Amino acid sequence: MNIFKNFKDYHSEKPLALSLGMFDGGHLGHKYIIDELKKVGSENDLETAILTFWPHPRFVFNPNEDLKLLNTIEEKKVLMEKYGINNLFLKEFDDEFRNLTGEEFVRQILIEKLNVKYLIIGYDHSFGKNKSGNFELLQKLSKELDFEVEQMEAINIHENNISSTKIRNALLAGNIKEANEMLGYSYSVSGTVVHGKKLGRTIGYPTANIETDSIKLLPKKGAYIVEVFVNENQYKGMLSIGTNPTVNGEKLTVEVYILDFNENIYDQNITVKFRDFLHEEIKFESLEKLIERLDEDKRLTENFFILDKL
Repeated sequence: MNIFKNFKDYHSEKPLALSLGMFDGGHLGHKYIIDELKKVGSENDLETAILTFWPHPRFVFNPNEDLKLLNTIEEKKVLMEKYGINNLFLKEFDDEFRNLTGEEFVRQILIEKLNVKYLIIGYDHSFGKNKSGNFELLQKLSKELDFEVEQMEAINIHENNISSTKIRNALLAGNIKEANEMLGYSYSVSGTVVHGKKLGRTIGYPTANIETDSIKLLPKKGAYIVEVFVNENQYKGMLSIGTNPTVNGEKLTVEVYILDFNENIYDQNITVKFRDFLHEEIKFESLEKLIERLDEDKRLTENFFILDKL
């Protein structure tokens, strides 16, 4: 997959089949669009391309909004390559770009610079200054500028449209299975293992503290069953998101206890994939009660993976 941060670096003999948007999460609705893009590209001898933006436009328009994303930029690159896209445009959402009207964007960017011959947009997509670009405008311009345009219908699960917002809300409610069902894969968080208070090792549950990307959405506070990936090896894990209220902690931490594991992994990057929610964050009356709960969480985690293999 070719990655471009500006349009002047792009050149291809083949015209493009392209879709545009944030594609945050790369969920099943996005994959539906990408599968159609690949089909159209194959049938018409076009290269496929995704045009997305960094930073997210909401960071620009609402700088005080505490928006968290489902994907970091690196995760988005990995997903798009996995889905088989030929070209990924990561356009900076700067002043010049955001002031283009919908029609200027189509003429100056999609046609003149990228030679788009087939454009696919989502069912609710708008673009350009003041959201002046929409499917109706594209239909009008397609005849003059000689390109085809297709608007995809929404993808539904249990009669609900899939969207990045709905996935964020599910994660913030601890509804991991619902979020994963909409994503089409297990939601993951990556980060560097850093030193913590090392309380876990004193009670038989040493944890790896993960320093995550500040823009990455974390599910609600609580305990989770996770898969842990360390040096390309996979392990079972119990993960906690919270402030450690039992010992009067204040800082939000992400800590994972890795089952059947005893290695020094400080300063290494690890990934956790969320599989299920165990329980809310709890303030226990004693460390003994905390250990009892951890023992039960470990039992539930081991049973989860036994049943998962059946």
